[in-house]
Amino acid sequence: MSSHQIIDSPLGDMLLRADGGALTGVFFAGQKYYPGLARPTPVSAMPAADARVLEQAATELGAYFDGALHGFSVPFRLVGSAFQQRIWQALCDIEFGETSTYGQLGAGLGLPPSHSRAVGGAVGRNPLSIIVPCHRVLGATGDLTGYAGGVDRKRALLTLEGVLYPGQLQATALGQAVLALG
Repeated sequence: MSSHQIIDSPLGDMLLRADGGALTGVFFAGQKYYPGLARPTPVSAMPAADARVLEQAATELGAYFDGALHGFSVPFRLVGSAFQQRIWQALCDIEFGETSTYGQLGAGLGLPPSHSRAVGGAVGRNPLSIIVPCHRVLGATGDLTGYAGGVDRKRALLTLEGVLYPGQLQATALGQAVLALG
């Protein structure tokens, strides 16, 4: 049985999910594919290993949003099809402050260009937002396309990582939150 915790972030509430001492989900409130039935689990009702992993994830995400952390060490487990697993593992190779395109991601795995839509579908179903950095994948022309948490959040995360600059942020509440972080 999974344990769930909701944390605050500069980009809105986030749901963290752990199971068996591994982080299995990080979702923004309102995100596409948000696990709708998830409710926060009282710490007293969680297995100790889940409580530790959720605490570590919350701490590391806080440090990430503060600009003090560029890579995560929280133990996680990805659950999905073999194809999704391949794509999600490739996402982990995109370093902080760098980007890739869906086509480049697929090509790096030896997939033909005709698979870019399937690659995009797998990227969009990534259950570990930020930890597995799907926000670092752009459209073929560098457009900020397709992010399950919303394009404004994608823009904010890329700005936080120095990929985009404040002048490129739209004047939105999320953009203001990221500018306030700096």
